[in-house]
Amino acid sequence: MAQASITLIGGGLVGALLAQQLARRGFTVDVFEKRPDPRKAGFIGGRSINLALAERGLQALRTAGLADQVMQRAVMMRGRMVHTRDGRSGLQRYGVDDSEVIWSVSRGALNMLLLDAAEAAGVRLHFGQSLHDADFDTGRIRLINEQGAQRDIDAPIVIGADGAGSALRMAMNAYSPLGERVEALGHAYKELEIPPGSKLSADLLREAGGHDQFALEPHALHIWPRGGYMCIALPNTEGSFTVTLFLPAQGPHPSFATLPTATEAEAFFRDDFPDLLPLIPDFAEDYDSHPVGSLSTLYLDRWHIDGRALLIGDAAHAIVPFHGQGMNCGFEDTVVLADLLAEQPHDTAGVFGQFQRIRQPNANAIAAMAVENYVEMRDSVADPHYLAKRELGALLAERAPQHFMARYRMVTFTHLPYAYAFERGRAQDQLLQQLLRGSTEAASVNLDAAVSTLLATLPPLPELRHG
Repeated sequence: MAQASITLIGGGLVGALLAQQLARRGFTVDVFEKRPDPRKAGFIGGRSINLALAERGLQALRTAGLADQVMQRAVMMRGRMVHTRDGRSGLQRYGVDDSEVIWSVSRGALNMLLLDAAEAAGVRLHFGQSLHDADFDTGRIRLINEQGAQRDIDAPIVIGADGAGSALRMAMNAYSPLGERVEALGHAYKELEIPPGSKLSADLLREAGGHDQFALEPHALHIWPRGGYMCIALPNTEGSFTVTLFLPAQGPHPSFATLPTATEAEAFFRDDFPDLLPLIPDFAEDYDSHPVGSLSTLYLDRWHIDGRALLIGDAAHAIVPFHGQGMNCGFEDTVVLADLLAEQPHDTAGVFGQFQRIRQPNANAIAAMAVENYVEMRDSVADPHYLAKRELGALLAERAPQHFMARYRMVTFTHLPYAYAFERGRAQDQLLQQLLRGSTEAASVNLDAAVSTLLATLPPLPELRHG
């Protein structure tokens, strides 16, 4: 019996990768994307310019045979370079060494690479085609093109990978309520840019510790934590950095409401980010021309309508970007779903139900951890108690690696389920609090006694799977 024909809504990162993986497993796949083909029209922004690729996403790309191509376009980030108010900076490593790093990748370049791979695998791509409506009883969908012309096509099995504002989700929810909840973070973001070092003065570069290609240390994610708000900067391959300002959307100063134009924002940066402002020569133009983006978490009780329609990636579980796991989680989704469909191609209802049972607890866990990581990044990275816990955790991981691994490492460098990392991280944090007894000095803890307590308190970690 031939494999089923599958219609995918959305040709972004997750949609393109899923399409490629399904086609490689013998499915006939059509992708309908509302935007024009970025390989011809150029990539249309509006979302983060670069993203953090970690082990889960890399493993999905390995499965698809694309990891090597992607890594040629990636910049290694060893850890967080924390910039304090007084101009000092220091690196907090993500992992134990250079085998545990994350990678900065261009959203546009990655999307185009994945579209090429999907097309090469036999996927039929249709651009400038928006989902207008869906009739799940007849298995037909209505599309509308850029000129406003409508057409109906058969789509008995339709999967929505069309992001947080999913049109398929809206259609499914109208047909049968999905139990949708959106939790706004209350904070928003705006993107700015540090140009390559060659476009800045020699004096500025010397002061920032940069060079002709990169104005800052290239192999780090830079953070300017200010308690309640922050800036971050991610490197791009050509030498620039994408800077993102995160602030409360409303409320007292500082918020985007109190900084409506570059005039107010520049004065704010002069006070709060004096070392960063000189590195953004087009600050006024960037600030006034770039939109303020919203940040929220999406929860659904149901991700599918029996075997007829399913949501995946951000369309099912959009999260805030502070753990760098949105894309990685979506990529992990594609592997799970493609494998389940390959095993049971003629039982989509069973597959879609199983997919939700496997992935929903993990999606909920990374959603919670992403919000927690925002608080950590903007407030805790310079906090003495946080630093003491981090130092003690590293010592325990060194002495008893089978029993202790920092939650960030579990999430970022292993394939342990997010839900496990969330619960284990909580248990480990409680243990660290107990061992420190309020001290801000890891050296105050008797390490031999601490290891004994750890072994007696927590079971060994599951077998760790790295790429």
